[in-house]
Amino acid sequence: MNRQYLDGFESAKVILKTLEKCNYCPRNCNADRLNGQRGYCKSEDGFDISSIIIHHGEEPVISGKNGICNIFFNRCNIQCVYCQNHQISRNNGNLSVVSADFQNVISQIVKILDCGIDAVGFVSPSHFIPQVISIIKALEEIGRNPIYVYNTNGYDKVSTIRMLEGLIDVYLPDLKYMDDSLALELSDAPNYPEYAFSAVCEMYRQKGSTLLTNRNNYAESGLIIRHLVLPGYVDNSLRVLRKIAEEISINVHISLMSQYYPNIHVRSHPNLQREITLKEYQIVVAEMERIGFSKGWIQEPSSAGNYNPDFLKANPFRND
Repeated sequence: MNRQYLDGFESAKVILKTLEKCNYCPRNCNADRLNGQRGYCKSEDGFDISSIIIHHGEEPVISGKNGICNIFFNRCNIQCVYCQNHQISRNNGNLSVVSADFQNVISQIVKILDCGIDAVGFVSPSHFIPQVISIIKALEEIGRNPIYVYNTNGYDKVSTIRMLEGLIDVYLPDLKYMDDSLALELSDAPNYPEYAFSAVCEMYRQKGSTLLTNRNNYAESGLIIRHLVLPGYVDNSLRVLRKIAEEISINVHISLMSQYYPNIHVRSHPNLQREITLKEYQIVVAEMERIGFSKGWIQEPSSAGNYNPDFLKANPFRND
C-alpha cells in the first residue's frame, strides 16, 4: 500500500509495521492489515478516524469546563447491538473518515490543544493500538505532552495494556458484563468477562486506586471504571460491581451510567427496546453504596437521550 500519508513520521512507519500480524485485541485475527487483509474489525493500517473534536460529555474530571480533544476511531473490535455510536462502530458499510493523512490528523489535534485543551482521548482504540502510539509519539516529537485518556470498551488483552504503560495517563474502561452468554448475545464478544476484567486489573496494577488531579481538578493519572446499566439486566450490573469490590478494590472510581437509550437496531429487542427504569437504576446505585464504593459518579436517571451523537455532523454531539 502507498503510505505517503506517513511522510516525515518515521517512528509511525516502524510502529505500524506491527500490523503485518494484528493480534492486539482478544480476537487474535493475525490479519496482515499492512497489506490490506482485514480481520474482525474490518480495519486496515491507516488512520481511520471519524471525528476529532472538543467533547464535553465525559466525566467531570475528564471533560471539565474546557472539554477534551476526543479522537473517535471508526469500527470496533466488538459489536454491541445497542451502541450509541453505531453510525461509526459497526463493521459494515461506508464510514466517513477525517483524513488518511497523518499530518492532517496531528494538525487537527494540535489546533484543538491550542484552544486551551489539556487532554487527548482515544475513543474505541482497541483495534488501533499502533495508531494510538504513533499519535502519542508524533505529538511528543513536536513538544506536545497532553494528558492521554484510553477510553475503551474493555475488550483488551493484558499484553496490549502493558504496552501502553508510561504512555497512557488515565484509563477509562467499560466493564460491561460478568455474564459470558450476555456478552456474546449483545456484543459478539466471546469470553468478555475474562478478558475485560483481566485488562482492568492490569490498568489497576499500573495506576492503583488513586485518581491524581491537578489544581483545576482535571484527572492527570488514574483509573475510572465505567458501567452502563442496561434495561432488564440489573443482575449483570450487580455482578460487575461485586466482582470489582471482591477482586480489585472498593476504592477505585466508578462511573455508573444511566444514559442508555435504544438505538434503531434494538427497537424489537424484548429488553433493549426501552430505557432503564428509575427503579432499575436505584437498585444498582443502592448496591454500589452497600458494597462501599464512595468514589466516582452516578448520573441523573433523566440523562437517557442526552448522549446520542450524530456522526453525520461536523460536531456529532451538538444539537444545532
